[in-house]
Amino acid sequence: MSETKKFLYVNRKAPYGTIYALESLEVVLIGAAFEQDVALAFLDDGVYQLTKGQATDEVGMKNFSPTYRALGDYDVNKIYVEQESLDARGLSLDDLQALTYEDEDDDYAEKDSIKVVSAAELAKIMEQSDVILSF
Repeated sequence: MSETKKFLYVNRKAPYGTIYALESLEVVLIGAAFEQDVALAFLDDGVYQLTKGQATDEVGMKNFSPTYRALGDYDVNKIYVEQESLDARGLSLDDLQALTYEDEDDDYAEKDSIKVVSAAELAKIMEQSDVILSF
């Protein structure tokens, strides 16, 4: 009998220029496919991973940002974004992609996956996680 663990994937890097963001997204999707309790946190420059309208032609990398919209299909609906990181970069929730999921317990109502939390709230979420992987 396997035990479900709480995995938290912490994303601190900008989406392009390194492989971290894409690797994190791939690992999250794999973890979710194995029915683990998966959550993501975006802080520091990691908040840029969720911004709308990413254009990657000039950096010569594939724009993988639309893949985040698939997270809800994998039951990944706990996506935390640190308020202080948004503030430091002049961003708000309106600058981020709308990520949603269908809540089976609420007649498949579509709900927002992104929750903006303070650094203190994010620290508590980290304390409650069994495994934290930082990218």
